[in-house]
Amino acid sequence: MDAAVIALPPFAELYRLYRTRALAIARRIVGDADDAEDVVQDVFTRLAQRPTGFDGRSSCSTWLHRVMVNSSINWLRARKRRERLLHEPEAPASPENQAVGTEMQRHFEEALAKVNEQQRQVLWLREMRGYSYPEIASMLRIPEGTVKSALHRGRLRAQAEMKERGQEP
Repeated sequence: MDAAVIALPPFAELYRLYRTRALAIARRIVGDADDAEDVVQDVFTRLAQRPTGFDGRSSCSTWLHRVMVNSSINWLRARKRRERLLHEPEAPASPENQAVGTEMQRHFEEALAKVNEQQRQVLWLREMRGYSYPEIASMLRIPEGTVKSALHRGRLRAQAEMKERGQEP
């Protein structure tokens, strides 16, 4: 016996009731508020455009939770594929280059200790972790302009500190 597709609540009501929860699920999985918003918009757009496959064996909220989890995981997989396509494989660094890189990183971390807390956080997230300005602003809950100015001032202070120690950045 085939399970009949059961109708969900009207789209506007579904969106109003579950958007916040869906956003929290996506944010937990993809790790970024902007990316999570993209996933949520994609899911709700698909739900508005075509039949859902909701069969009523579970509650609407349980079914939507599973859809959000699966869509978020698929989004992460697609992001990894896109990143692999964008970056050509690099040749492994020579032992000399690795040693220089490790030494420079140590000097940079020592210089970071001399800048204020906000600048240190912004510098670390940008230079060492590779986060974008919007991502850093979201993580630290500060305006993007503050991220940019803290990054600029932090870089200047860290460079000055490295020069004082005779370690060119």
